[in-house]
Amino acid sequence: MKYLFIFNDSPYGSQRAYNGLRLALSLSRKAPIAVFLLGDGVICGLAGFNPAHADYNPQEMLRAISGTGAKIAACGTCMEARGIGPESLISEVRRSSLDELVEWTEAAEKVISF
Repeated sequence: MKYLFIFNDSPYGSQRAYNGLRLALSLSRKAPIAVFLLGDGVICGLAGFNPAHADYNPQEMLRAISGTGAKIAACGTCMEARGIGPESLISEVRRSSLDELVEWTEAAEKVISF
């Protein structure tokens, strides 16, 4: 993989996750990427959201990123700390671990954090 995106922020409250997802989606069309949701970033992968602004739906953006072949994972410890089970995630996001994040970080040419 060429790029690893790490999302630490909730998708709502600031535009960091939104802008990062926009960049990840655009870049995923040109280069191999992976996305790791960490901390409050795991909320980006929750199923069932119906945002007020249809143009900003992080789950649909993650689905589009996955559609380019990108791997998407969420920190299991972070999920547990927030009471989120794996069944609460959209199907394109799977529960993972910091061990896998380490592997992805070592394999990536560039790491981009939001």
